[in-house]
Amino acid sequence: MLWLKKLKIDLGSKLNRVKSLSIKTLTFLGFTLVALPLVLALLYSAKQVNELSKQGASSIFTVAELINTNQKINNTLKKMERYASQYLVLQDIELIDNYIIEQQILQATNEKLHQFDDRVIKELSEQFSTAILQVHQSIMIPSTTTLNTDSVVVVTSLEELQSQFKRLININEEIDTRSREFISQQAQGIKDATEQVSHTLLQSLFIIPISLLIAGIFIVLITQPLKRLILKIGRLQQGNFEQDTNLPTDYVAGFLEIKEINDALNRMRGRLHALELQKSSFIRHISHELKTPLAAIREGTELIYDNSVGSLNSDQQEITKIIRNSTTRLQRLIEELLDFNIVLDSTSLQDKETINLSELIEQVLNDRILDIKRKNIIIEKDYPNITIESNMKQLNVIIDNLLSNAIKYSPENGMVKIFAVICNNQLVFSVSDQGSGIEKEQQGKVFDAFYQGTPAKDYNIKSSGLGLTIVKELLMRLNGDITLISQTKPPSGTTMKIILNSVGIGDKQ
Repeated sequence: MLWLKKLKIDLGSKLNRVKSLSIKTLTFLGFTLVALPLVLALLYSAKQVNELSKQGASSIFTVAELINTNQKINNTLKKMERYASQYLVLQDIELIDNYIIEQQILQATNEKLHQFDDRVIKELSEQFSTAILQVHQSIMIPSTTTLNTDSVVVVTSLEELQSQFKRLININEEIDTRSREFISQQAQGIKDATEQVSHTLLQSLFIIPISLLIAGIFIVLITQPLKRLILKIGRLQQGNFEQDTNLPTDYVAGFLEIKEINDALNRMRGRLHALELQKSSFIRHISHELKTPLAAIREGTELIYDNSVGSLNSDQQEITKIIRNSTTRLQRLIEELLDFNIVLDSTSLQDKETINLSELIEQVLNDRILDIKRKNIIIEKDYPNITIESNMKQLNVIIDNLLSNAIKYSPENGMVKIFAVICNNQLVFSVSDQGSGIEKEQQGKVFDAFYQGTPAKDYNIKSSGLGLTIVKELLMRLNGDITLISQTKPPSGTTMKIILNSVGIGDKQ
């Protein structure tokens, strides 16, 4: 166990040394380690093939030379025997001269057998040379009683000559047999060498997976810190500017370029966090400062509008109504501004709690009870008693905006359906109305900030166009999404459907 622990420590220290390199250096190192085995395998294979080619060419040349030598020996031996036999019969001096020429050619050709690297062929060649000399000595000896100084005298019979030539033929046959064996050995040598080269080439193929493994290791080494940076950027995109104090200090540690990017992201995160705090504080304070005098204005307007301080003529009543509607709209704009501040507020993004969804929906409905009664809207509820782990404040804003839109665009005596269900660890929640629907060319714009579509009938208060923008932004931070389904032809209506992923959901029946 101690050696295993020591090995892990050594590997960890080596990995840290690797990570201290730059990506450019690491990429060059990885390319070298991947290419080097392939290049060495290619060079070794090329050398083996070159040697095989040389060996094959040498063997073919040797075999061809051996075959030609054997054929020449056979032909010359036959001529030499024929001239010797004819001379014994005819006693023609020209025949003995031809015999001598063929004998010299045979002797010279036989000497070529010594160049072949085979011990048996060399021994047979020595025997063949000795036999040729014996035949030559037995056929003729020097004599003084000749026609000229170069004449010879025959001292052997035809039977003896044929016997001696038969010995030469036997030795020549042994040479032919050994030559065939030698040729077979050369062929087998080429075959063995070819198989060896093929085996070597097949073994070289194992370099490919090793190279791929090395490439994979370097890809992981390079991409792992990049993926971690992507996670940090994703948290910044969601507006999470808080310091990740629970993460290890080497979470985004990596190569020199990665560390520089990480430091820049940390500086940017700190700056953005400070700006977000300033924005949230400003909107919170300005909203509070606006609500205080607005409440007094609205209360005074209501008293005047209700004739509590004296009767009003029709013109005064109309002016008071305009003031009353304007203060209501102003109050609504301030409330939406506060909701938007929740989107900007990054300090509560990680504040999760157990939420009873049914109770939260009932609370939102109670807040909108006057609007519901004013239009005599029927609320159809279709959801069990669900509990989830999420951000209470943000989810309240989401449901309130969806329900507010449904009420605003519903006709008198219409119906609003609220549906919720749990499926595959996801919360599916939808709000449907029976309004006139949204035109197709407007459906892609309803989530844009400050976009205001066709106003609802009998609704005098103009909205800010931030409601659905706030919903979409909050859902993105809650790891959710929203889709819109709308139809303008009867039966018309609009359904807003949201899905929250991985929220720790549970049913309480």
